[in-house]
Amino acid sequence: MTDRKRELAGNLATVEERIAAACDAAGRRREEVTLIVVTKTYPADDVRLLSGLGVRHVAENRDQDAAPKASACSDLPLSWHFVGQLQTNKVRSVVGYADVVQSVDRPKLVTALSREAVRAGREVGCLLQVALDAGENGRGERGGVAPAGVEELADLVAEAEGLRLDGLMTVAPLTGEYAGRQRAAFERLMDVSTCVRRTHPAANMVSAGMSADLEQAVAAGATHVRVGTAVLGVRPGLG
Repeated sequence: MTDRKRELAGNLATVEERIAAACDAAGRRREEVTLIVVTKTYPADDVRLLSGLGVRHVAENRDQDAAPKASACSDLPLSWHFVGQLQTNKVRSVVGYADVVQSVDRPKLVTALSREAVRAGREVGCLLQVALDAGENGRGERGGVAPAGVEELADLVAEAEGLRLDGLMTVAPLTGEYAGRQRAAFERLMDVSTCVRRTHPAANMVSAGMSADLEQAVAAGATHVRVGTAVLGVRPGLG
């Protein structure tokens, strides 16, 4: 085993212990929570090592990095999640490799994703990014739709050809009433999820929590956690 593989294996084991302990504390079964490893800024070689260590879900936030990486790892049994803010001019490329787009936050993006999914003959899973720092009908500092706009957008995705409404995603906000209150933010997301599932019961995926706050997300009921630094190490400067 190489030094890097040994390092990743140790980090994965630590994260696994954290998720298991959080599930136990919340009275949940470990299998209720899926780990997504955020591989942004790290090379395809690391993705390949992670796959060999049993990782099945990886995430990226920039198409210019993700597209070549996904191509280089196309032989691996991985599900690729796109988690960054997505411009419509990148949709065709993203639909080529992403199994799930976790950052759907506006009708124009739904239309573009649907068109390209149909063109590619694919079904793309969609999570609505919920902005808990947004005004009543605004968008968040890091993208996302305000809670008041979620149900309308959910209906749009559910009706769109080539798309599958899988659930919701959020990033713990840095400003507003939930700043520094990750557990409360994630509980609010679960409330929104409950409302969406009344109309769309299959949209039961809730993606929340990262390296620093995965325990709070698990406690609130998240089904997926997105962990980067705790697995791969401190990211190099983006320049």
